[in-house]
Amino acid sequence: MWKILLERFRQKHRTVGYPRRAPVLPERFRGLPAIDDAKVGDARAAIEACPVEALATDAAGRLRLDLGRCIFCGQCERACPEGGIVFGRDHRLCARTRDELVITAAGRTRAQTLDAAARRLFGRSLKLRQVSAGGCNACEADTNVLTTVVFDLSRFGIRFTASPRHADGLLVTGPVTLNMEAALRKTYEAVPAPKIVIAVGACAISGGLFADHEETRAGLADILPVDVFIPGCPPHPVTILDGLLRALGRIE
Repeated sequence: MWKILLERFRQKHRTVGYPRRAPVLPERFRGLPAIDDAKVGDARAAIEACPVEALATDAAGRLRLDLGRCIFCGQCERACPEGGIVFGRDHRLCARTRDELVITAAGRTRAQTLDAAARRLFGRSLKLRQVSAGGCNACEADTNVLTTVVFDLSRFGIRFTASPRHADGLLVTGPVTLNMEAALRKTYEAVPAPKIVIAVGACAISGGLFADHEETRAGLADILPVDVFIPGCPPHPVTILDGLLRALGRIE
């Protein structure tokens, strides 16, 4: 017992201070990208460099970047040496609608909270059933780590539950393979109404690297109504935490 207490004293307080304090992010972290059309140069080079077709141009020839498809590999940034595309340090990436994930040189709209009724129901207590719908385990790992002492998700009243019948909603990762589609639908049906659905990671949002594969769907929204989108490949745990808290109206 004394050894445990001494070790606890040595380690001190291990839980991050977010959202009261800014998060400490790894040096190689890539957050919200910014586009400067004047510095892009050859837009085709950036578009062709993207392995997931997250980049395109609009009718005026301006670049559009779809965060829902983006895997944050940085290839487009390297294809624009003048700084036309730069990945910043902003971890706040979540969106309420699929369209909000598309950014241009004008930036993007910050995600809104759930409606008042949903915030009243889930704002202080939210139980989620996590479903890996064919994921590689990267998004799943960064979701699971939220339950550790470092992030301590339960201090916000958010917990993962083993049974969908005890849940308020689903948190889905993975590209939704055809083999998982029926199980996912049954899990959703087992969650009592009212309920919410959260898509975490590029695969769950758009299919990610597997978007055009015949054995996967092109994102969760083709199957279930999605209330919150949290992009990334995988999204950092702080990005996931921010998305959950922002949707619940716990932070602005």
